[in-house]
Amino acid sequence: MHQAQPASVETPKVKEPPYRPEMSSQGLSPAHEVVAVDEYGQPRSGFIAGERALTLFLDDREIVTLMTLGTHPEMLTLGYLLNQRLVPCLESVDSVQVDWDKAEVRVATFERITDLDDKLKHRTVTTGCGQGSVFGRIGDQVEKIRVPRVPITQSLIYDLLAQIGRHNEVYRRAGAVHGCALCSVPASTDPRIHLFVEDVGRHNAADTISGYMWLNVIDGKDKWFYTTGRLTSEMVIKVAQMQIPILLSRSGVTFRGLELAQKIGVVLIARAKGRHFLVYNGADQITFDAIPPERPPDRHDRRSDSATEG
Repeated sequence: MHQAQPASVETPKVKEPPYRPEMSSQGLSPAHEVVAVDEYGQPRSGFIAGERALTLFLDDREIVTLMTLGTHPEMLTLGYLLNQRLVPCLESVDSVQVDWDKAEVRVATFERITDLDDKLKHRTVTTGCGQGSVFGRIGDQVEKIRVPRVPITQSLIYDLLAQIGRHNEVYRRAGAVHGCALCSVPASTDPRIHLFVEDVGRHNAADTISGYMWLNVIDGKDKWFYTTGRLTSEMVIKVAQMQIPILLSRSGVTFRGLELAQKIGVVLIARAKGRHFLVYNGADQITFDAIPPERPPDRHDRRSDSATEG
């Protein structure tokens, strides 16, 4: 009698982890305890936000000095390089090494970047906190990007704002920082904050989130992006590069930011705080299912965008 042969079992394929360059881990504490003297001449202890200069070198070429809290310097570096289109892909990056004693981060690529001169000569100074910059005529490239249309409900906007209110830890302790968040807002469950980053500039926080998405192969098409800062053209550009369709802020909007959002298809929601918000682009994608009681006319928010918003 022939013995039955065991059925062949197909060995399951092991999913390869996403590529990660060799990286240091040199995050700093975001706030520092200090003593100040109040208006009564009395000492008062409190916290102030950290701020460190970090000069970025790409293949031994000095690129930029970033002012940052320093909490996620490696992800900030990767996000900056990605958003400025200074490296072609994550797999081209060999290592990212931060050295706070020298106040520098050095990025090495496997094959040295050959067109840096061309990318660096096309530099636009932006309205970022301090002075941001965009290299390589990125604005022209981004106007060709289109993000997906997604349905939104007013109640989900409120749910997300309630979740966001539980963050901003550095701001509550020390002030002087901006926050950005990568969010999922599914219709059937509570919003999820994947990563909330605070830094002295909103573009540093946005670049850090971009680096996080890049490292972890996160798709932006079903995500929302929240920022405490103004919705300028550069912020719309960063979100478009992440393929995120919804941009939400507690601050105001610039005209160029609105123009770009209209071309790309980014939903632009500003002045979002409590039960109040203003939709500057994409109102046709919103179902208004949680309209609050009408406020008395003398309580309507008549604030204009302040030049002090970062």
